Amino acid sequence: MKLSQLFGQTLRDAPAEADVVSHQLLMRAGFIRPLGAGIFSYLHLAKRSMMKIEAILRDEMDQIGGQEISMPVIQPADLWKETGRWYQIGAEMGRFSDRNERDMVLAMTHEEVVADLVRREVQSYKHLPRLIYHIQTKFRDEPRPRAGLIRVREFTMKDSYSLDTDWDGLDKQYRLHFQAYFNIYHRCGLPVIAVKSDTGMMGGKLAHEYMYLNPIGENTLILCNHCGYSANRQVARFQKTPAAPEEPQALQKVHTPTANRLKTWRTSLACQNPGPPRRFSSWLPFLKTPKVLIDL
Repeated sequence: MKLSQLFGQTLRDAPAEADVVSHQLLMRAGFIRPLGAGIFSYLHLAKRSMMKIEAILRDEMDQIGGQEISMPVIQPADLWKETGRWYQIGAEMGRFSDRNERDMVLAMTHEEVVADLVRREVQSYKHLPRLIYHIQTKFRDEPRPRAGLIRVREFTMKDSYSLDTDWDGLDKQYRLHFQAYFNIYHRCGLPVIAVKSDTGMMGGKLAHEYMYLNPIGENTLILCNHCGYSANRQVARFQKTPAAPEEPQALQKVHTPTANRLKTWRTSLACQNPGPPRRFSSWLPFLKTPKVLIDL
């Protein structure tokens, strides 16, 4: 196709609302056009790029045994009420009623639909394990859309669902996904790191998110160069250095007439009795291993 025949046009200057470089370039090159806050039309060049990314996703998921399916964007609210998440999720869920006054949901994820499919299709443990995935439009009423395609309300997401008979099978599927996602990012030329993250509304015991370090990000990661620990600040855990054991000392009275503050009292006490160190320092929390904070 000739550039002169391409639908859409390039822009000489970046739009005023585009404050991030990636957003500016996508707009100027004619990849995307805004329709509303956090809602974009993907023009031909953007659509071709997305199709190539989707091909990589399908290739890597198929290699670990995934089977692609397609599930509806519109879901009956009864499924969400059955799991309780209809009442737990707030305004970010798109809700409406059809012409028969039945509550409906704009899909923000598909666990409920998968669970409904499983109870209908899987009749025996002999039918497991299975791995299904789909690449689907999602909608979440993001309260603060920003940075072009980085935080939007309508987006395309690849989500997969493993069906296992025991925890060992689930762990195996998790490890396969863990490596498959690294393969996907590597093929896309993105050097990402995996950190522990909050399971969020999805629930579960363990979750990782893949982070691309960028100065415009809003997350903070806790990383350790010594032990390899990495986690989002929201779920990071720390260990205090245990206090050194010491023998209990006899109770004694110390005259401190000028010490009216804790800091002054500690200094005065140390000068009067320079014996073995007491546990005053253990009152102050500190980390066993230094951590590095990286703002994304």
